[in-house]
Amino acid sequence: MGVAIRRAGAGDRGELVQLLDRAFHDDPVSGWVFPDEAHRRAVHGKFLGVFIDVTLAEGRVDITEDGSAMALWLEVPAGVPEGEDDTPALMRETADPENERAELVGRLMGTVHPHDRAHAYLLMIGVSPDRQGEGLGTALMAPVLERCDREGMPAYLEASSARSRVLYERLGFVFMGTTVDLPDGPRMWPMWREPQG
Repeated sequence: MGVAIRRAGAGDRGELVQLLDRAFHDDPVSGWVFPDEAHRRAVHGKFLGVFIDVTLAEGRVDITEDGSAMALWLEVPAGVPEGEDDTPALMRETADPENERAELVGRLMGTVHPHDRAHAYLLMIGVSPDRQGEGLGTALMAPVLERCDREGMPAYLEASSARSRVLYERLGFVFMGTTVDLPDGPRMWPMWREPQG
């Protein structure tokens, strides 16, 4: 049975924030950024809302019709971006101004992001905890990866857990060889996918 997917818009923002908040509440990186559980509950959605706002403005957000899973995609051109990316500072300012980790995570991810070739960037993919393991993430990624294959475009992402790394490897992504090691925290795996076929 197929999964019905639609493109989300600005009117879906509240639903998108709630879904990402649930999906990433127990993620190792979220736990590192916001180690106190009660504090994470209070600010996590604001933090993730920045990713949603950037993607709604500059990319595409795909969501399943039943609202159980979503994917945030950006198209990144070749070449180093001009000027400094202020998204990490905005993440901290919006969610938790006293928490340097809320900015540091974005800065560290930026240091490994490849810029030599244009690519599709899977910024985040979130599946409601009660629906994980049903193939919804794969179903969300498939149309974009098929388009990448047709157009000869690579794709990039950072896996935030060993479990998600295995999923992405099944879809043709390859670990790039250098992890993002959060100070006294978990690691992330930058992964690249060459167009297939």
